[in-house]
Amino acid sequence: MKSDIQNLVESNELTPVLSDSESQNCIINEETDQDKKENASEEEEKEDEWLDILGSGQLMKKIVTKGREDTRPQRSDLCTVKYVAKYQDKVVEEGNVTINLGDAELIQGLDFVLPLMNLEEEAEIIIGPRFAYGSEGRDPDIPPDATLHYTVTLVSTEPEPFLETLPLQTRKDIGNRKKERGNYWYSRKDHTLAIQCYRRALEYLDDSGLTSEEKKTVTEDDGHSLLEDRIKVYNNLAAAQMKIKAFDTALQSVDNVLRCQPDNVKALFRKGKIMAEKGETEEGISLLKKVLSLDSDNVQAKNELNQLLARRKKDTDQQKKLYKKMLGTNKPAENKPSLQPTGRRWGLVATCVCAIILIGYNLYKPF
Repeated sequence: MKSDIQNLVESNELTPVLSDSESQNCIINEETDQDKKENASEEEEKEDEWLDILGSGQLMKKIVTKGREDTRPQRSDLCTVKYVAKYQDKVVEEGNVTINLGDAELIQGLDFVLPLMNLEEEAEIIIGPRFAYGSEGRDPDIPPDATLHYTVTLVSTEPEPFLETLPLQTRKDIGNRKKERGNYWYSRKDHTLAIQCYRRALEYLDDSGLTSEEKKTVTEDDGHSLLEDRIKVYNNLAAAQMKIKAFDTALQSVDNVLRCQPDNVKALFRKGKIMAEKGETEEGISLLKKVLSLDSDNVQAKNELNQLLARRKKDTDQQKKLYKKMLGTNKPAENKPSLQPTGRRWGLVATCVCAIILIGYNLYKPF
């Protein structure tokens, strides 16, 4: 039999009383649900707003079409990107390219923004000159200090494949593409990005990762071609490292060339300059003389050698002066009176002698 209280509850005549803690939990849950709705509403509103990525106004992003959730690419992923760039409403660049994310294969602004996009997302991006084409611009359509307006779609993304899984020719193609990108950054005097591209190129052009099966199929011409490509990259890498005064790493790069080609003129010339910068003047002179023995018309080597010879002469003269100073032999002779008798002095001497003789005679003569 039900109690009177139970009957009243079932008939809604008596409402169950909650404890204080239960009441508080209900209130919190209601507030949490409300907060979620408000946050979702705010996020939806932000999709149509500009996001200042760096906080400097140099890189702005606005979502046009949402992509798939949680599908942002990672560094080195293969990304296919479709983009259109405008300057003052005029299209100056467009493409549909596949790149390794973060490998400086696009302008820096896009490299910064793509990791913040989801797959199939379309976004508008405003890129200031610092992360676009800078103070140099790009002839003939992008002037110096231009701000560009991009429309970008992240078409596809996948992890970078293991090098061992790629055919030799594919590796060569990717490696040379990265080398050319390094040359582009070098020409724009951005030597740090050039070094980054050259290092990535060497990863693809290295034959140490070939499988035993691949080595069996690689012809002598293929191996020689791969070596030539790798040597070009090492030479370019050394040049970029020298520009940022990283002489120790530049020396390693040229040595990698000279181990394979001891008479490589570019590597010998750059090593000569590196040794001179490290204070090894004699070795620098020796290397530059070797360059001229291989290429007698090399004007750069002649000029560099003349500078080093002049420096050696100057150093030698300074050392001589230093040694004289240390030994005390470089003091000018003092103007001491001469001890050699002159004609006038001889007359004075003779007069004195005669006077002494006369005085002595007068003193001792007999009376």
